[in-house]
Amino acid sequence: MTIASSTPRTGAAEPLELLRTMLEEQFVLHTNRLTDLLVYGRRAGHGGYDPHTLDILAAASRQAIADTAGALRRMAEGSYGVCEDCHRPIPLGRLHALPHARRCSRCDQGRPE
Repeated sequence: MTIASSTPRTGAAEPLELLRTMLEEQFVLHTNRLTDLLVYGRRAGHGGYDPHTLDILAAASRQAIADTAGALRRMAEGSYGVCEDCHRPIPLGRLHALPHARRCSRCDQGRPE
């Protein structure tokens, strides 16, 4: 079953809607986290974090936001759930574990993040 398929089938849209909800929730969580980290960086004492740690955490939050936004964009374009390298469907289990996945496990092995 291809997630990117636009053919309506009974129950076929449910996994896609679940994944969309997961991605939207992740986007909000990461955006809120980044906002908090930026506020901590402006406070005296940096909210208990050292500046270097804040920079690392903020960069990770920015990357998570970009990954999530990219997955939501691919959903809107109809290419979500299709491996960018081999163009085969990404297994649903992988998408549940890693909703922003752009490649299947086989194509992703050995690639730098």
